[in-house]
Amino acid sequence: MNREVGLSVSRETIEKLELFQALLLKWTKKINLISPSTVEESWSRHIVDSAQIWQVAPKNAKKWLDLGSGGGLPGVVLHIISQELRPDLQVTLVESDQRKSAFLRTAKRELGNSASLEIISERIENIFDLKYDIVSARALADLPTLIGYAHRFLIEDGLAIFPKGRNADVELEQAKTKWRFQSTIIPSKTDPEAKILSLKGIRRA
Repeated sequence: MNREVGLSVSRETIEKLELFQALLLKWTKKINLISPSTVEESWSRHIVDSAQIWQVAPKNAKKWLDLGSGGGLPGVVLHIISQELRPDLQVTLVESDQRKSAFLRTAKRELGNSASLEIISERIENIFDLKYDIVSARALADLPTLIGYAHRFLIEDGLAIFPKGRNADVELEQAKTKWRFQSTIIPSKTDPEAKILSLKGIRRA
């Protein structure tokens, strides 16, 4: 079985990603972490799909915030990759659902309980005074809402990274009625209809 992720990483990192995938599938039987229709293709649909975000991120980032982390996608995947490729990167996951937070804490423990992975079990609206180099979110909300979150948490020259589906262009136009930003659109490697939106210079319109 092909277990590549589109990045040059060690066998140890692949094994950690496989461990995480196994946890994800185990917990999905109890709580809704991923869609049942994607279980058979979970490696490509979720692990590789999350890993491709790594190539969009600036190399000098020190603090990464993943909002609505749910099943750890992309946050836990990116943390596993960072342990090898950029061990000084701090990854923070925000998830308000207590069962999903319990899964994230279990994943952290099973993966070695790294101090560079933080889990905040709180609603996004209740978090203040935190700033990050990168803000990401996958399947959390519409783009105008996500940009509002990013505006709160990003440092001045920070980057927002949001994977989006076939309606990415429509959401971009909707977002421009409320926000000003520079956008880069990267085609997804795992879904021909999906895109990764990279946004910087976010400010209110």
